[in-house]
Amino acid sequence: MGRYVIRRLLQMIPVFIGSTFLIFFMVYALGDPVAALFGDKAPDPATAARIRKDLYLDAPLWKQYLHYMGQILTGNFGTAFNGQEVIDLMADAFPVTLRLTLVAVLFEIVVGITLGLLSGLRRGRAVDTTVLLLTLVVVSIPTFVSGYVLQYLFGVKWGAVSPSVSPAAPLDELLLPGVVLGLVSLAYVTRLTRTSLAENSRADYLRTAVAKGLPRHRVVTRHLLRNSLIPVVTFIGTDVGALMGGAIVTERIFNIHGVGFQLYQGVLRQNSPTVVGFVTILVIVFLLANLLVDLLYAVLDPRIRYA
Repeated sequence: MGRYVIRRLLQMIPVFIGSTFLIFFMVYALGDPVAALFGDKAPDPATAARIRKDLYLDAPLWKQYLHYMGQILTGNFGTAFNGQEVIDLMADAFPVTLRLTLVAVLFEIVVGITLGLLSGLRRGRAVDTTVLLLTLVVVSIPTFVSGYVLQYLFGVKWGAVSPSVSPAAPLDELLLPGVVLGLVSLAYVTRLTRTSLAENSRADYLRTAVAKGLPRHRVVTRHLLRNSLIPVVTFIGTDVGALMGGAIVTERIFNIHGVGFQLYQGVLRQNSPTVVGFVTILVIVFLLANLLVDLLYAVLDPRIRYA
């Protein structure tokens, strides 16, 4: 197991370098950070040249990238155009989005797997048809529509929760935004669980367990569900990074100042250091989530061994 983890960590290095270079190239080569810094006013050529030299923008792109990576190794992600350190923006934004993502992931795991299990065990019945219909509706409705509807119903009309999130973003205020963020993923988890259960229910090992006279609940939980969760875990692992980076709409609806909010502001204002810094951390989150998923395979299926 230790050798496998080390090998996977080494494999992440070229993936990280390639991903961050593409991000760096798209942000800095396809735009002019100095022009974005001045907005509609054209900067004086001498002033623009001095700023480019101070920001190391007068060097070739590959040298800019090496300079940026060298700064990251020291914990310096640069300075945003408003004068704030990007690392300070991260310290404020990432804890909020991590809590929001945690709520969304727990929601899709608990509710999604439960609905998928009920639907998979009762294929063709009313429960199965209802679950499939509900998931189809959820997938068909955009997040900004479901977000505003749930915000109005639960936050404004019924007053069950706060319609917006305070700057501290406590966990109780993130319940409704977390549900909104995880709704679409919930539908996919439900359908994936149902499909996987349907495939594994015809497997030989399941018929053997039934022939041995094992109780139904043990057959379902220990054999059927456990082996059916492998594709579900794969989806959830990749979904963690997608939820963190894709929370822009949800955070805008509920006024949450998290990663999505900072990325939106960075793209809107062409704040290149903020965009590159935040996306760099998201790349790391994706890579670590995929590593964790691979390690969970051995927990779900004892036949899987890592050397």
